[in-house]
Amino acid sequence: MSTPVTLNHLAAANLALDDTKVTPGLLGFVVFAALGVATWFLLKSMNARFKKIDFAEEPEQPKE
Repeated sequence: MSTPVTLNHLAAANLALDDTKVTPGLLGFVVFAALGVATWFLLKSMNARFKKIDFAEEPEQPKE
């Protein structure tokens, strides 16, 4: 026979802090933020380079 489990018991089990649980912490946040900033700078540089491109397409020459 199984033991009945109440919602209060499940909520208490989920809220309990576990010392063996690994979280990203401050280092994970710093790495994630650095990747975001690096991506922003790369996109900014890419847009600046695209704006410098001057491309005028010539009409296609008919084949003889």
